[in-house]
Amino acid sequence: MSELTAKQNIKAIVTAIKAEEQSLRARFPILNQQNTLAMIILLVSFCSLIGVATLYYLAIIPSWLCIILAAFITSISHELEHDLIHKQYFSNRPFIHNFMMLTVWLMRPNTVNPWYRRKIHLHHHKVSGTSQDLEERLVGNGIKSPFLRALVITDGLLGLLVNTKRFSKEISGFKFLRVFNAGFPIATAYFAILYGVIAYYAVQFVQPFTLPLWGAELLAGAEFLMVVLIVPNIVRSTSLNLVTSSMHYYGGVNNLLEQTHVITSRWFLPFQLFCFDFGRTHTIHHFVPNQPFYIRQLISKKIRPIMAQHGVRFNDFQSLKHANHYPVKGQSSQQGV
Repeated sequence: MSELTAKQNIKAIVTAIKAEEQSLRARFPILNQQNTLAMIILLVSFCSLIGVATLYYLAIIPSWLCIILAAFITSISHELEHDLIHKQYFSNRPFIHNFMMLTVWLMRPNTVNPWYRRKIHLHHHKVSGTSQDLEERLVGNGIKSPFLRALVITDGLLGLLVNTKRFSKEISGFKFLRVFNAGFPIATAYFAILYGVIAYYAVQFVQPFTLPLWGAELLAGAEFLMVVLIVPNIVRSTSLNLVTSSMHYYGGVNNLLEQTHVITSRWFLPFQLFCFDFGRTHTIHHFVPNQPFYIRQLISKKIRPIMAQHGVRFNDFQSLKHANHYPVKGQSSQQGV
């Protein structure tokens, strides 16, 4: 890190991000049509998800391909939700804005509703790196046990159940039912189907039995949803939770430079694919929150070296051994911009 103060380094990064965005918008004026672009991306993504499901239903594509394609498509809806939370699209037209919020929730049914997530995400920006950051702690940040971290990363509901007692003691205002009810009715239905299918096959393994006609039809519908929506979102959310809980620091954080590190490691590429390159672009969002996700993606290659020059760490996987604690002064970072 240079001899500049943390405040000066932060200002230099923010200035560079905004300048690169302005330059990009000047070269491509269509980027100024944020509402239109967002709606096009949403509709194309939603229709693509339906299209992939139709191809699977007609047996044109196999289940594994459907899962991969659907997981990638739903990762785009997560980025749209992230921007909607910061009111980047249709902020003055509440009906359309809320329609988009509902649509991205339907595409990602294993999450709390976007309106509740807005509250905890904006709070995340205020308390990132501390015990009060509920959003990141819900996805595994700050957990030292590899087993517990893996559980929380892969299953948000089980993670919430396991951590409720600890959260109640450590997070001001935390209420289990408040978080749980924020998933009703969409996430509730998602987990009911997921656990229902798992329970059915577990019982079948122990004691095989024959379902009545109505039960077989219900199971067929549940299995279809498992392939086109539920398993893809397990892939998507697991990838995102792994990346975000690995790159956010927990403890020892004093400023924006210390809230995250950037993940560019090739070992994370499979996971980056299903969270829209989150590890390489999300740190930009911490410095300039009010910016569409596609802008971050387009400028990230130029901004990463600047962030490295001004003190942002890269691929700091040693922090995982210390429950994401920010490294002590003098500890080197791995650079790979």
